[in-house]
Amino acid sequence: MIAPRRLAAILAADVVGYSRLMGEDEAGTARAVRESREAARPIVASHGGRIVKTMGDGVLIEFPSVVAAVECAIAIQTLMAERNQGVAEDKRLLYRIGVHLGDVLIDGEDILGDGVNIAARLEGIAEPGGVCLSGSAYEHVRGRIEAEFVDLGEKALKNIDRAIRAYGVRNGSGAPASAPSSGDPQKSGPPRLSIVVLPFANLGGDPEQDYFVDGVTESLTTDLSRIRGAVVIARNTAFTYKGKPFDVRQIGRDLNVRYVLEGSVQRGGNRMRVNVQLIEAETGNHLWAERFDKPVADLFDMQDEIVARLARQLDTALIQAEARRSAQSPQPDSMDLYFQGMARAHKGATPDNLAQARSFFERALSVDPGNVDALVGAATMNVLRAGIYASDDRLMLLTEAEATLAKALSLAPNNALAHVWMGAAKIYNHRPSHGVFEFERALALDRNSANAHGYLALAKIILGRPEETETHVSEALRLSPNDLRAFAWMHYAGTAKFHLGDDDEAVTFFRRALEINPNNSITYFYYAAVLALGDRLDEAKTAIQMGLSLNPTFTISRFRAGASGDNPVYLAQRERVDDGMRKAGVPEG
Repeated sequence: MIAPRRLAAILAADVVGYSRLMGEDEAGTARAVRESREAARPIVASHGGRIVKTMGDGVLIEFPSVVAAVECAIAIQTLMAERNQGVAEDKRLLYRIGVHLGDVLIDGEDILGDGVNIAARLEGIAEPGGVCLSGSAYEHVRGRIEAEFVDLGEKALKNIDRAIRAYGVRNGSGAPASAPSSGDPQKSGPPRLSIVVLPFANLGGDPEQDYFVDGVTESLTTDLSRIRGAVVIARNTAFTYKGKPFDVRQIGRDLNVRYVLEGSVQRGGNRMRVNVQLIEAETGNHLWAERFDKPVADLFDMQDEIVARLARQLDTALIQAEARRSAQSPQPDSMDLYFQGMARAHKGATPDNLAQARSFFERALSVDPGNVDALVGAATMNVLRAGIYASDDRLMLLTEAEATLAKALSLAPNNALAHVWMGAAKIYNHRPSHGVFEFERALALDRNSANAHGYLALAKIILGRPEETETHVSEALRLSPNDLRAFAWMHYAGTAKFHLGDDDEAVTFFRRALEINPNNSITYFYYAAVLALGDRLDEAKTAIQMGLSLNPTFTISRFRAGASGDNPVYLAQRERVDDGMRKAGVPEG
């Protein structure tokens, strides 16, 4: 009979220096271990854990969720740090903890196999008072818990026949994860996407504004932690710099981060001004800056809006900074290649840019097939190629995109961006209602997803309800006014106006889209169509030339074959676009 198996999150913990402690005080050590276990039981239970067995000073715990396992490990180490306060250093009870996600064999109430062995070996390389987790566990928790991660590189573990990528964990009160040694194979220096948000300065000096200023700092720290792969220094550590003079380069060395975010808040009368700047810690160079100057309304609503906008723009700024670093790497790893792909995609939705970006994502996946970000990136390029009619085989692009996104979501089911692009693939592939469901799922995971609102705007056009489009575009722009995708939202608003026969408004929106990003080829063809219907043929022909210079294989027949739905209102309204393109001189194909 074959032993049953299941996928499990496994936590293995062991006392550091147990033999020495027992030799010095057998009864006292046994009592301390027993009391620490009893103190930890409620924590384990609250995270849904099941204590499989205890072995002298060790314990093995199974969890249904990796996030729960890592959060429990951090909570246990926080508890032990509190219990060790006031205890002589050589008498302290310290645990090492390892966490792994893997297959286990079920033997009654016990679990066996490599999954258990890897967790135990990871525990053995964790720092005293620290937590070490495997790459498979890390992929499921990064961006989902408020903790810092340190890439410890590939580790050869005893009796495990393959190298395991390991990550150290640290939180505000836990012990730091082990730093990579000089013999580790990963790159030296601070982790990529590592950042500290320093306490914002209250320039007005009004003590009553301190809660708002601190709230912006704390909320921004939390939101940045949700960026996949980001290492964000915990709030407790960052606030030790509050009110003190500092040198960002020294902070970078002290905290081992690449980037420092600093800012200030000033209230004058009924207006609030927030200044923010992103600094490269190693050089002190300013990489990005932003200013918000708004009327004072509800402070908590204002705080949410400012933080959401900042986090979105910072995500883009950090990707660009990492791409510049990655381009100089002689041996780029999977994430290096991912950042270069994103930088290329940000240059504009042309067939060449999208093809080059996809090539970077494919190379990233050849290095690490489980790179969720690269999976989403590769699928996104297919969706965008379908959206600009860059291929005659539109169905193939969208089918492949859905399959790739399904794989990404199997690895990271709560990845809001993957749900957005899954929705986009579905609305382009004649299933707009299914797409709307995906966008709503994305918003449930991330209520500030401007991309979800942007694609809801397009979905309403395909559903034959273009009059509802502008509301979603407005919401997307409210959440992220300087977003790299804002040009697309303007294009959708122009398309909706075109479908409704409001050609003057359509012209305005298409112009705004091209001002934001002059490399979006499809907008030139729509712009030319609406100009031609207004007998502005010279302007229309200029727009056609620009569009064809970016997307030379675009034709009316490809456009007609690429209708995204079968709603009769949508198809009838789309005929106007088709007529306008023909009048403007778009090649028939």
